[in-house]
Parts: sequence; C-alpha cells; structure tokens
Amino acid sequence: MFIMLTKWCYNTRMKRATVTIPDDLAKAVESYVRAQEAPPALTAVVQAALRQYLTDRGYLRARGRLRIKPAPRGSGRHDVSQAHDRYLAAP
Repeated sequence: MFIMLTKWCYNTRMKRATVTIPDDLAKAVESYVRAQEAPPALTAVVQAALRQYLTDRGYLRARGRLRIKPAPRGSGRHDVSQAHDRYLAAP
C-alpha cells in the first residue's frame, strides 16, 4: 500500500492529512462507496479503515460495544420495535 503523508494541518480536535493512494485502492474504495445504500463520505471510509487497522495491531483501544437497555416493564408502548417508523414520524 502506497501512502504518502504530505502535510499535517492542526485543528482544535483533528489533524488533516493529504494522502496519495494507488489506482487499484482508489477503485476499490469507489466501488465500496457506490455499493452502499447511503454512500459514506471518503473521510468516513478512511477513518474507519485506519481505526480498524490500528485497533487490530494494538495501537488503538477498541471502542466499547453499544449496550441498549430495554425500557422498564409497563413503559406504555408494546409495539415500538415493530412500528418504530410510525413513532419516529409522529410529531
């Protein structure tokens, strides 16, 4: 993989880098983005790939799993998991 970091620009929370990638990798990324129902931004794809790469090699801690707790019994609605679109669309 050919990556050339040509410049680091400092922001308050992030760094910006100019990255050069070979044609085969660029085509693969473009194919991936086009195949998604909601195409992600290139920045999101690169950040996810870099996060996974560094996590797999022990340089970044894995994020905790999302844990959703059910509502207490008797919360009032019994069909939210099936009719969620109706509830989200309601004013």
